[in-house]
Amino acid sequence: MTDGGAYGWNGDELDLDAYLERIGFKGERAPTAATLRALHRAHTTSIPFENLEILLGRPITLDLETLQRKLIRSKRGGYCYENVKVFAAALERLGYGITGLHARVTMGAKALRPATHAVLRVTTSTDDRVWLCDVGFGGGPLEPLELLPDGPEVDQDGWRFRLAEESGLWVLYQYGAEGWFDRHTFTLNPQYTLDYEVGNHYVSTSPRSPFTTRPFVQRFTGELHHVLDGTTWTTTHPDGATESRQVNAAELPKLLSDVFDIDLEPADATVLTQRP
Repeated sequence: MTDGGAYGWNGDELDLDAYLERIGFKGERAPTAATLRALHRAHTTSIPFENLEILLGRPITLDLETLQRKLIRSKRGGYCYENVKVFAAALERLGYGITGLHARVTMGAKALRPATHAVLRVTTSTDDRVWLCDVGFGGGPLEPLELLPDGPEVDQDGWRFRLAEESGLWVLYQYGAEGWFDRHTFTLNPQYTLDYEVGNHYVSTSPRSPFTTRPFVQRFTGELHHVLDGTTWTTTHPDGATESRQVNAAELPKLLSDVFDIDLEPADATVLTQRP
């Protein structure tokens, strides 16, 4: 690309066969809504969310070769910027229309938070519908949500979501144990790869970022949502019921492998278990 990829997603650099094998997708390679739903589900249930590179003292880089080496060729994951860059490259390669967006993660909080969560606005070749794809949050949705100003409640294997446009601001709601809560808000202002670079730098380096202080790992299987936050392992069911337990540092490598599908190199496992 003559612009260095600033206005695109470098889909031509993606090993599409390897990516589709990594997520277990065997469907039609066409830019349709059905394929989009299947890709979204496959990605969110195959590639975990994790911030471990930061804790291992390495930078998070968003070039596609690094992302392929980590998320596709290894049993590792990434956070929103990493997951979205790979997913967008695959969609671009398949012929979808893609616009990057930034969201503010709220989780019901009223305080203003920075827009540091990457999501995608996606269109297909078959109709005029517009979709919100959110493969990098770590806890679903399983499939894209249609961007409708007063969207219907969507049940995805018991996980419930809905979208709404409120005074020009879009809100993604999720149903939990305490009822509906706003998970994040966003506008349709286009974001480009360099905007994601800026957000990624803040998230991966700022002492105010939650990802620079302790392990934060998620695995969403469709049936269960596993979260490792520091040394607390929580499992959430679609109805909002949860179970939690504390783990010690020595347990982390095995827990990451058995539950979160993340295999660390022996040296990295040692660094993680010896963190203060």
